[in-house]
Amino acid sequence: MFMVCLVLQVVHGEEDIRCIPEEREALLQFKTALVLHSGMLSSWSTPHCCQWQGIRCSNLTAHILSLHIHGEVRYLIYGRYISGEIHKSLMELRELEYLNLSSNSFPDSHIPEFLGSLRNLRYLDLSSCHFGGKIPSQLGSLSHLKYLNLAWNSLEGSIPPQLGNLSHLQYLDLRYNSFEGNIPSQLGNLSNLQELYLGGYYHDDTLKIDDGGQWLSNLISLTHLYLRSISNLREMIAKLPNLRELSLVDCSLSDHFILSWRPFKLNFSTSLSVLHLSENSFTSPMIFQWVSNISSNLVELDFSFNLLEGSTSGHSHSWFQEIVKLPKLRELRLVGCSLSDHFILSWRPSKFNFSASLSVLDLSWNTFTSSMIFPWVSNITSELVELGLSYNNLNVNLLMIIHHLSGCARNSLKILRLDGNNISGTLIDLSIFSTLQVLDLSYNQLNGEIPKDIPFPPQLEVLDMQSNFLKGLLTDYHFINMSKLINLDLSDNSLALAFSHNWVPPFQLHYIGLRSCNLGPTFPKWLKTQNEFHDIDISNATISDIVPEWFWVKLQMLEYQIVFLNISYNNLGGVIPNFPQNNSYYSVSLGSNQLEGPIPIFLRNSFILDLSKNKFSDSNLFLCANGTIDTLHQLDLSNNQFSGQIPNCWNNFKSLAYLDLSDSKFSGKVPTSMGSLVGLQALFLRNNNLVGGIPSSLRNCTELVMLDMSKNKLSGPIPNWIGTNKELQILSLGGNQFYGSLPFQICCLINIHILDLSLNNLSGQIPKCITNLSSMAQSTSSIDNEYHRYFLNTSYLRVNRSYQLNALLMWKGLEQKFQNKGLSLLKSIDLSSNHFVDEIPLEIEKLSGLISLNLSRNNLSGKIPPNIGKLASLESLDLSRNQLDGLIPPTLTQIHGLSVLDLSHNRLRGEIPTSTQLQSFNSSSYEDNSNLCGAPLEKLCIEGGTTQEPKDEVDEEDSFFNNEFLMSMGLGFVVSFWMVFGSILFKRSWRHAYFQFLNNLADNIHIKIALLANYFKLTGNNLYALYVLILFS
Repeated sequence: MFMVCLVLQVVHGEEDIRCIPEEREALLQFKTALVLHSGMLSSWSTPHCCQWQGIRCSNLTAHILSLHIHGEVRYLIYGRYISGEIHKSLMELRELEYLNLSSNSFPDSHIPEFLGSLRNLRYLDLSSCHFGGKIPSQLGSLSHLKYLNLAWNSLEGSIPPQLGNLSHLQYLDLRYNSFEGNIPSQLGNLSNLQELYLGGYYHDDTLKIDDGGQWLSNLISLTHLYLRSISNLREMIAKLPNLRELSLVDCSLSDHFILSWRPFKLNFSTSLSVLHLSENSFTSPMIFQWVSNISSNLVELDFSFNLLEGSTSGHSHSWFQEIVKLPKLRELRLVGCSLSDHFILSWRPSKFNFSASLSVLDLSWNTFTSSMIFPWVSNITSELVELGLSYNNLNVNLLMIIHHLSGCARNSLKILRLDGNNISGTLIDLSIFSTLQVLDLSYNQLNGEIPKDIPFPPQLEVLDMQSNFLKGLLTDYHFINMSKLINLDLSDNSLALAFSHNWVPPFQLHYIGLRSCNLGPTFPKWLKTQNEFHDIDISNATISDIVPEWFWVKLQMLEYQIVFLNISYNNLGGVIPNFPQNNSYYSVSLGSNQLEGPIPIFLRNSFILDLSKNKFSDSNLFLCANGTIDTLHQLDLSNNQFSGQIPNCWNNFKSLAYLDLSDSKFSGKVPTSMGSLVGLQALFLRNNNLVGGIPSSLRNCTELVMLDMSKNKLSGPIPNWIGTNKELQILSLGGNQFYGSLPFQICCLINIHILDLSLNNLSGQIPKCITNLSSMAQSTSSIDNEYHRYFLNTSYLRVNRSYQLNALLMWKGLEQKFQNKGLSLLKSIDLSSNHFVDEIPLEIEKLSGLISLNLSRNNLSGKIPPNIGKLASLESLDLSRNQLDGLIPPTLTQIHGLSVLDLSHNRLRGEIPTSTQLQSFNSSSYEDNSNLCGAPLEKLCIEGGTTQEPKDEVDEEDSFFNNEFLMSMGLGFVVSFWMVFGSILFKRSWRHAYFQFLNNLADNIHIKIALLANYFKLTGNNLYALYVLILFS
């Protein structure tokens, strides 16, 4: 009877098992220390812990034997996972044999040392958990361990030699960490080890094999060996008798490696079936002779990203003929090997031995151009399953491709990747490939209308035809029976999608890419049926409609969290309803629409959020809701219809790296809480109505790369501390009311590329220390600073992300917007429209990388720096409307790329230096310099460079006023004066008569005035009588 009960217990398993109370309590403590995401461990509340998710108990003893909490990570960021702390209560699970916590998130945590006390562990998987620190040596005490996986973490230090004590270990994976030093030779004690994975993205021999790898020869059971970025390999690898898979990736192997490994010395010559030698430095054709000799049983060969010298010469046959000696070869990958058309033209198909076995061929990222590649492929294989020719330069018609592949792959082809070529022609019937699962024709030259009566292959899972020139109308019929389709991308074509009003697609898409297709004018109703998408891009899709509420609800209800949502550049309106902050979103782009109302709170859980160019009117609810947000890294609220002050709630957003509030009608002062954004790299407050000064709290934002506060009403002096920001590359404060002198600390901005302080009230001298702007003295390459990067920290991992800057600058007399590559190439100083005085500092000549210099509309005096020609990169120079004098420096002719020059309205003199460049400018570039002469001005120069006014014809009347007339008039005056007054002075009778005349004149005037006054009194203010009296008096 006992035996019957025992058998029943074993058969029914865990259904009737109740776990041990102490172990249940240990699990609950473990759960309490965790942060649970997306419903993880939701079943851990019932009394019977053996029925909990991820738990397996012993049928006999009820002890917990297995704890499996593997995170479900999708698209690197989202999914179901746990984080927090691994609690020491797990020590109570003394009978635990299996522990899998892989693909969860424990950043900045160490692998707990107490795991070494779980002596019954057979299986331990902590991969992809973001553990840091060192591997605890206590793990070497797990004497029963057979499987250990610590890959894809951030573990540091050396690999502990104690791992060599794990005598039963069969699987060891330590890939992709940050180890350094020597791989301990004690690993040679693992005589039962079957699979070993070491290395990662290491450089400069960070991780080496100890003792020349002699210990490797002891691993006689080893069947799989993966080494990456480990450069000091020895021939000990050749002594592994059971090796089936060998991967030596990026191990700095060269042709010398071939010579040191004699094929007859290899112990694995019959066992080896998979060989990966990608990302090394092989060039000699001998490598393939070596490959064909070491094993005749190879089924998979990956030689990608090596430079094959023979592949572009007449020696291509000398190495490829060795490959064809491998009769069992099924997979051949030669990606990025600089293979050219000569590779295929030099070979006759009859020489291939593996035509019956080869099923996977990947020749992507080479330099093929000829259409002959396809008949060549059709002759070397009869059962092709996968063909990769991405990113070559193939000039071929699609019809010809289909013709040749239909012979060798009609009933076998599953994956066809032809993206990134110059394939032309229109789309034809591809349903002849009945097994086709992946079709990638993106980034080609396909054109014409898609036929209305040809459906896509029914087995397709991935269909990507983005960035072609296809047009026409797609209907329900094209997608009939495509129940397996999960990825659809038709973006950037001229296609219209017109489905039946109540059409229910047969598929559930994960990725929806319909950018720049014609989906409108109404919002696509068929999207309501899609419940599994994580990426959706329907931007610029001619939709003019109110976004239906069901769409916003769906974003909250999807089983898979949204990674990318882009509905920008449409004409979508309406108010976004508010929802709880349940889900997270990676990138949400709603810009360039007509959305209005308040910004909903649930969007705070985005990592990248673009709401620009809409009609949102209230940001307070979004910005000032309770709770700190650690997810939001990029926020663009520019070009909306906000009003009032910028909310002072930035303490909630300490992860922000990019913030754009420009053109949004904000007023008031810049909030001091912005100083809490210590990770901020780009801040745009351009074109608002902000007043006051720059808050001193912004000095805490030490990682700022760009600060744009232009076109506001800010005032006060430019603060000294702004020069302490060594990362600043773009500083734009133009169009404000800043005053005072330019602080000398501004010269400490050694990385500054663009300095715009124009249209202010700054005064004083331009500091001579301007020469310290060392970045301005360097030429800029086409790739410098095109993308700026920051680390996006999620609760799951740390991602390197990029963002793009933009700036409004005066360029060639017009305000233009620079962004991306154009902005990265520009180096500019604009101090125009201020009140700077004194001379232009000579030190400015050292800023040889300058592209644009504008010092116009100031009160600068003195001479133009004589060696200004050293600014060889200059394209725009404006020194107009100052008080500059002296000659135009001849060195100005040395700036050959100068396309804009304005020296007008100064006091320059002398001859304009002669050069093709300077004479090509309009005369307005030199006008209002009265003593300046020479072309293109009309004023001519005489010898010595002085000006000579042009001769004008003079009228006879005007010619009267000449020097002779003036001299005679002066002489006449002198003679007349002495004739009259000389006679009075020397003749007494004349003098008496003259003074008597004066007395009589005075008496006569007095009498007339008296009579006139009396008459005026009698007539009673008669103005007419007064006039008559005066007239006849």
